[in-house]
Amino acid sequence: MLSINPDATMAQIAQAAGVGRVTLYGHFSSRAELIDAALADVLHRGNRVLEQLDLDGDPREALGRLVVSSWKLVDESRSLLAAAQRELPEGRIRDLHRDLEGRVQRLLERGQHEGLFRADLPVDWLLATMHALMHGAANEIAAGRLEPEDAGPMLRATLLAAYALPGDA
Repeated sequence: MLSINPDATMAQIAQAAGVGRVTLYGHFSSRAELIDAALADVLHRGNRVLEQLDLDGDPREALGRLVVSSWKLVDESRSLLAAAQRELPEGRIRDLHRDLEGRVQRLLERGQHEGLFRADLPVDWLLATMHALMHGAANEIAAGRLEPEDAGPMLRATLLAAYALPGDA
């Protein structure tokens, strides 16, 4: 239900799951707890998908593949992400992304080491930039200002330009 309606109530979620509200509350004491668990599950499954992605070779090309593949996963869970942004602290959402961000961090560090990504900004800032842009794209789609199929290529172009060495963008 949250994948369709980020504002779904616990009663609507229980009905969609084919259980009673009492049963649902037996597993999750609040809507926020349910959303936290749902987001953790989606991110865990997304991490398993991204583990299969080839990140060898040129870090710029690998980053482009990772951004587009990551965006596909974000796009599939946009409604849940919207619910999480309303119910969970931003720090918790970032914590849940830790495994996924670790993959990006290693790639960015490799790109910096190879002299292909800017090293004048800390990797944590570059990660925060990617996180903010991904979630911003989801918000723009929800607001009707961006088409879902345009987001992946736009994110790839924006992030590659942001991470490029000064003068290379």
